[in-house]
Parts: sequence; C-alpha cells; structure tokens
Amino acid sequence: MSPIKPSEKEEEYFLRQQAEKLKAHAESIRKETEEAEQKRLKELHYMRCCKCGMELTEITYRGVQIDKCFSCGGIYLDDGELEQLAGSEQKGGVFSGLKRIFSGEEPES
Repeated sequence: MSPIKPSEKEEEYFLRQQAEKLKAHAESIRKETEEAEQKRLKELHYMRCCKCGMELTEITYRGVQIDKCFSCGGIYLDDGELEQLAGSEQKGGVFSGLKRIFSGEEPES
C-alpha cells in the first residue's frame, strides 16, 4: 500500500499556518527588541541636555519644576510647563517679556 500524499490545498493550508506562526514570532521578537531599545535609550538620555549631553537639574521657577543644564545654560520645559509659566497675558508675564524683547521695547526696571 502506498502512502497517501496530501493534496495541494492541504499543503498550502499547512504552509500558510506555518508562515503565520513564523510571522507572529518575528513580530513578537521585533516588539521585544523595540521595547528593549526604547528602554536603553531612555536610560542613556533621561535628564540629559540635548545640546551638550550633560546632566539636567530640576529647579523651581515661579512654582514650576523646570530642567536646567548648568553646563551650557539650556532650559527645558515639559509638556504644559510653558503654559503654566506664561499664565495670563499680564504685565510682567513671560510672553509679555518676550514680546518686549523682540519688539525692541525697553525692559522694565
């Protein structure tokens, strides 16, 4: 008695199943690698100045925790901190000070 050969459709089915398993496995490896790389980059760059690479220090300015680089003088704001510092458009606010600088007005004493 001769062995029964699988039909083309059966072979195709099993090949497709195997390909899907391999694809899912490759995707899980890619995701793990991506997560590990993201974690490595965060550890490498967290609280580092993007300009000079030195460590950032949190300081409180007008009640807001901002990140300052004492090496190059860079100041970095997290999401929403600029709005907190700006507050309302009142005399002496951050935006009004910037407006005075760029419009050429004399600074207030």
